[in-house]
Amino acid sequence: MNKNEKLVLDWIDHNKSELFNATKLIWDYAEPPLQEEQSSKLLVDILKKEGFKIEMGLASMPTAFVATWGSEKPVIGILGEYDALPGLSQKTVGKKEPVEENGYGHGCGHNLLGVAGVGAVVAAKKAMETSNLKGTIKFYGCPAEETMIGKVFMVRDQVFKDTDVCLTWHPGAHNSLWGSSTLAMNSVKFTFYGKSSHAATNPESGRSALKAVQLMETGVQYLREHIIDAAKIHSTITHGGDEPNVVPEKAQIWYYIRAPYRKDVEEIYERVLNVAKGANLMTDTEHEVDLITGCYHMLPNKVLGQVLFNSLKKVGPPAFDTKDKKFAEELVDSFKPGTREMVVRLTGAPGELVDTNLHDSILEPFDEGRILQGSTDVADVSWNIPTAQFNTACVPTGTPVHTWQFTASVGSGIGQKGMLVAAKTLGLSIIELMQNHYLVDLAKEELDKEILNAGPYESPLHNVTSSPIS
Repeated sequence: MNKNEKLVLDWIDHNKSELFNATKLIWDYAEPPLQEEQSSKLLVDILKKEGFKIEMGLASMPTAFVATWGSEKPVIGILGEYDALPGLSQKTVGKKEPVEENGYGHGCGHNLLGVAGVGAVVAAKKAMETSNLKGTIKFYGCPAEETMIGKVFMVRDQVFKDTDVCLTWHPGAHNSLWGSSTLAMNSVKFTFYGKSSHAATNPESGRSALKAVQLMETGVQYLREHIIDAAKIHSTITHGGDEPNVVPEKAQIWYYIRAPYRKDVEEIYERVLNVAKGANLMTDTEHEVDLITGCYHMLPNKVLGQVLFNSLKKVGPPAFDTKDKKFAEELVDSFKPGTREMVVRLTGAPGELVDTNLHDSILEPFDEGRILQGSTDVADVSWNIPTAQFNTACVPTGTPVHTWQFTASVGSGIGQKGMLVAAKTLGLSIIELMQNHYLVDLAKEELDKEILNAGPYESPLHNVTSSPIS
């Protein structure tokens, strides 16, 4: 381990109490997507204090920011997130017990995600200053990942254009490289407009927007038989009317359309648009389409992935204590039978992990070529900038994401210790790339070849002129 690497690790160790406190505060704030005012301000204040130049309100989002320090090439970007999820408020206890009934909670660990990145960039800055090492560090504060909005709009508005490579991580149940892809996705709302009337005395005068929504959903159900097996369509009716005795003049349904590749999503989306038109014809109504956002599938960069994994091995796994292990056991006991086995199987991780409550080793990469059954807006960055990410153990093995158990764990010492490993791994990786510029060039060459084979990137929002908060 060289001098700069030691400086990074020492700074993070000496300042871990401040980092732990930041994760707890953001966990307490638990702010919805695009409303992360306190969470983003907390991170901005730390970075500003450490001499980073701050730009706020990127891509028309008040809680999106970039913090920059340094000069010259290469420009290394670190991605951070801090939004929470609805209905997942939870105390750090081993049974379901919300802090606030139906409140927001960090069921995906984003209270840890951004803080680790901040720790990494500040530690790397300190080492670069001491060694007079040239290069530029950027920390990207990315809101609304849970709704696939933040980075997609930031990419569309060229926020990442001057960055050479991007690194990030995600809280998980094991310590390893994230080498798999993800599902591309469209998030779209269909609002139908009809004509209200008294449902009993003159229903013939009415045109039910709700019936249009119901018929659209029936059409989409039949469509499922005729799309690829790997595609998924999820829906919820966000508004169906006010009372049974009034024919609803307005109703809305919200869809997520997912598939392994962007082209698949686009093809299915066109067919869903046609189903909506058919619902209009059957009900004599009209409708509006609101494409909220969309994202691509992930292109993990192998060159950067190797840099991250080498750094992770140098850092080692989280040092869980007796208290952490006891809490993990309580959380695992709350799982329904078969949950752990199912979650481990879906990730493609080795089956023997099922026998371990807390992963306390470094796992060799295992998921290259796989497609995770979820989506992330990190993918859109990966199509424009070489990007790689990794996981550290912040929850017990087999903990499903977006659950109260996940929220409880990432608010505890388990999550904080996993975050510390992530901060050190990112910090060492920044230094590695600053010291060996050829790795940045190799990462760019790899992405150029990928894009040559996969086709050029076109923003899913190319026809969307509204801002993300409109």
